[in-house]
Amino acid sequence: MARMKFVCDAERCIECNGCVTACKNEHEVPWGVNRRRVVTLNDGVPGEKSISVACMHCSDAPCMAVCPVNCFYRTDEGVVLHDKDICIGCGYCSYACPFGAPQFPTNGAFGLRGKMDKCTFCAGGPEVNGSQAEFEKYGRNRLAEGKLPSCAEMCSTKALLAGDGDVVADIFRNRVVQRGKGAEVWGWGTAYGSKQAGQPSAGAKS
Repeated sequence: MARMKFVCDAERCIECNGCVTACKNEHEVPWGVNRRRVVTLNDGVPGEKSISVACMHCSDAPCMAVCPVNCFYRTDEGVVLHDKDICIGCGYCSYACPFGAPQFPTNGAFGLRGKMDKCTFCAGGPEVNGSQAEFEKYGRNRLAEGKLPSCAEMCSTKALLAGDGDVVADIFRNRVVQRGKGAEVWGWGTAYGSKQAGQPSAGAKS
């Protein structure tokens, strides 16, 4: 059985926020809630990197461990979901998650902010697949339709990968091997197929 995972290739992410927009549009996520967001590391510094972050559907999910009512569960595909009918909105999962995935749908006094909301890997929830009740609570169930999450499908540079963890890992591993490391990744040779001016060619004698 496949175990669904996300991987974001920081060398390809261009901070376009297409994944964020795709998610909000697909599931009609309310204003103020972002199930996915783009984070830029070392913003404004040469060599800055951007990554798309959401629930990573951990194999040992801390949100599941701290939930006092056990509203979190894991599907056969390894997707971590939660039952909003059981959730009491205590926010423990939000504090436990290192990615900040679970979040309150509204602001306000504690206890009045509603049930927690999070990325579902486009796998819906405990309701009947494709039902109106499922869509209203969790959004569209694309996995039941045989599709991948909309965020990954809409990524223009294919920086965000989603699917079977083994397949996604192989794709990322092949990219790393082919593009090299450090300055080799997006250097002059990558862009123009040649060395920078003043650098010796591969066959030149020292």
